[in-house]
Amino acid sequence: MIVTCRQMQQCEEAAFTRGVSAAALMEEAGRGIANVVRQFAPRAGSLVLFLGKGNNAGDALVAARELVADGWRLYARLSGEPTAMKPLPRTHLAMLGSLVRILEDASTFDFPAGPIVSLDGLLGIGAQGPMKPDLQVLAREMNTLRTQRHALTIAMDIPSGLDGDHGDACEDAVEADVTAVVAQIKAGLLEDGADHYVGRIALVPLPDLSHTDGDAQAEVLTPQMLRSWLPRRANDMHKGDAGRIGILAGSPGFLGAAELACRGAVRAGAGLVTLLVKEDVYPLIAPRMPAEVMVKSIDDYRDVLEMRFDALAIGPGLGFAHEKEILEVLKRAKAPTVVDADALTMLAQHPEVLDATGKLPRLMTPHPGEMERLLRNFPGWHGMSRRRLVESLTETAPGRTLLLKGTRTVIATQGKPTLFNTTGHAGMASGGMGDVLSGVCATFAAQHLTLHQAAGLGAWLCGRAAERFVIQERTAMESVGASDVTAHLGGALLDLKEGRF
Repeated sequence: MIVTCRQMQQCEEAAFTRGVSAAALMEEAGRGIANVVRQFAPRAGSLVLFLGKGNNAGDALVAARELVADGWRLYARLSGEPTAMKPLPRTHLAMLGSLVRILEDASTFDFPAGPIVSLDGLLGIGAQGPMKPDLQVLAREMNTLRTQRHALTIAMDIPSGLDGDHGDACEDAVEADVTAVVAQIKAGLLEDGADHYVGRIALVPLPDLSHTDGDAQAEVLTPQMLRSWLPRRANDMHKGDAGRIGILAGSPGFLGAAELACRGAVRAGAGLVTLLVKEDVYPLIAPRMPAEVMVKSIDDYRDVLEMRFDALAIGPGLGFAHEKEILEVLKRAKAPTVVDADALTMLAQHPEVLDATGKLPRLMTPHPGEMERLLRNFPGWHGMSRRRLVESLTETAPGRTLLLKGTRTVIATQGKPTLFNTTGHAGMASGGMGDVLSGVCATFAAQHLTLHQAAGLGAWLCGRAAERFVIQERTAMESVGASDVTAHLGGALLDLKEGRF
């Protein structure tokens, strides 16, 4: 559920009325936050706690207590004397005793070699307005550690200095790589611009705080939601049951896009993948295709309309030499179709075809530049949020699903809750990621999921695969390529089945 800060506070008050104690909630939240640290920083190193006076600091201290057993060295930066803390965090700090070293300035301290994780325990959702000077100093140190020492910053519930309802950031607000959100997603985390401070959202469930009113028209993608969407394979299924996909992609100079889309489809579990290309492209691309992919030379792309496919993917690296044929396919194909890259640009340039596809099953997957080209056909969009944009482009087109790529991918379909993705990292800011996504989404569309579900699964799995590459291979995010995402899709699927992350 997506809630306001006041709704979350009311939920907590109701739990206290039922007899749930703040100490019990702190224990459960702290253990959940420790698990988030383990997931995104599996090698023990230096854990630096940035602690305010409130119970948010207590959550951080409980997490630290759990992580000591994993071999983490503990350090702390306090916003004041321990005696100024609330009773619960003060007690947890005392319990750690000599296990935690109090620092005077974390940004200049010479930490031992190894990973550094900063845990933001400065402010909770009750904070409003600019940070007080003592907290601002600590937030600035945290950001310095992140930029200068490449520390991984994990915020708890909400990055300190970010408004929990509106996503506005005050000066020196904490820039988190991961935000471990406790119990419910706070609305401000999903606002445009907030993703710069929020990073990856990881939900820490608290059953005692699971029931509250909130925004029923939007949802955040979590493994718990997506697991029920993922088709469970019957013991006697065959390749035809896993979906027949036709991919129209690739042109001279842009062969890699077609290859990535095909590899994405194969690794996501497609039964049969056929790449359809023009005769001049065939000898160039056939040798580089995975062995599982069939490559078919085609004289006219419109011939695909007579072929048997459960889903199509059109656009990656396609070029514009055969625009008339592609537009006809987009206008007439009855199969669910993922529309990406050059095919999106064609629709932007031919609004009459775009309008004609509004009732057909089409999943459009623009990046911001492609979205801007599409929006030229929709007056009045200036000033809209990303959420409102995707909703406005689907509310009068019942067949259309729109997936707007970005740090916080947004997905909309008429009559369905708008979806926000949580997975991925800045290492995905490189070419080819959208091509992989097209193939993955087409796979699930071919397995008779709705395009809304296919888009949600595709976005989450591609982001999670990129995360796995960094964590499993102990590799910097800067080195992540789209091919690495395809290689780790199987692991991402397993994470989803097991309900992790």
